Amino acid sequence: MVRTITVEPPREAADVSFTGHIEAQDQASLAFRVSGRLAERTVGVGTSVREGDVVARLDPENELNELRSARAALVSAQGLLRTAENQLQRQSHLLERNVTTRADFEAAEQGRTAAQAQVDAAQARVRSAEDVVGFTTLKADAPGLVTRVGAEPGEVVAAGRMIVQLARREGRDAVFEVPADAVRTLPPDARVHVALSSDPSVTVNGRVREVAPQADPVTRTFRVRVGLSEPPQSFRLGTAVSGAIRGSESSGTAIPATALTRRGQDTGVWIVDPKSLTVSMRKLDVLSADPAEALIQKGLALGDIVVTAGASLLKEGQHVRLAGTEPR
Repeated sequence: MVRTITVEPPREAADVSFTGHIEAQDQASLAFRVSGRLAERTVGVGTSVREGDVVARLDPENELNELRSARAALVSAQGLLRTAENQLQRQSHLLERNVTTRADFEAAEQGRTAAQAQVDAAQARVRSAEDVVGFTTLKADAPGLVTRVGAEPGEVVAAGRMIVQLARREGRDAVFEVPADAVRTLPPDARVHVALSSDPSVTVNGRVREVAPQADPVTRTFRVRVGLSEPPQSFRLGTAVSGAIRGSESSGTAIPATALTRRGQDTGVWIVDPKSLTVSMRKLDVLSADPAEALIQKGLALGDIVVTAGASLLKEGQHVRLAGTEPR
């Protein structure tokens, strides 16, 4: 015996509205990879930059000294290598005339190998020093707009400290702080109508791109990012906007949560055939679910008989009795 319900027409959800602001879809904090004194910052808040533009420089004197030292060590190692090669060549000629010993020849050969290793190490130190000198210049890695600066010329900055925050130009997001109950009703890939708070006639459509996995500890709201499709120029960074999800676009069929059954990665319900009184599993697309109720986006038809109690004991094709229909 099982308990069942009959699927009724889909219920239209209420409209959901919230306020937020515009942010860049992708923001990067540019920082130096080495520590030093900031000698120059060539951009400020609001500056538009292109890829490869220099945004800041460190005082490179210490790094240049290291590079000069590495290059001098390389010249010295190359001189030792030439001496070792000449010595090996002389020992080779002497060995051919049986004037020197095999041991002296092998010692000269080993000396040349050691000198070559010292040259290779010195060359690696030069390349490393050149890289460090390059790290004293900070460049934009993509076109964008400077939204924040983190240091002024003359300051000593640590490696990794944010010098310039860059909002990339690839896209814009509308960011909203949404209450938990509204987040639960958000359908996957929900379409949001976003309008300027100062001029509601200027609108653009977007899709929910990201929902924060954890609520803000103070406001207990979830941050929702909505990717905007081709926003107009008036949707500038920081602009106040309002967002709305139409209830008709998030409607679904409501059934008790106890009816849901999981099989591996799929979620479904048991459907009763009214003629044969046998059950079959049907896979569903679940819009949202809580301990009491589930909202189904796809998979149920009007008039379907859904098992709501006793589903865990059923198997495909099993005969059932419906509660309330047994003879008295």
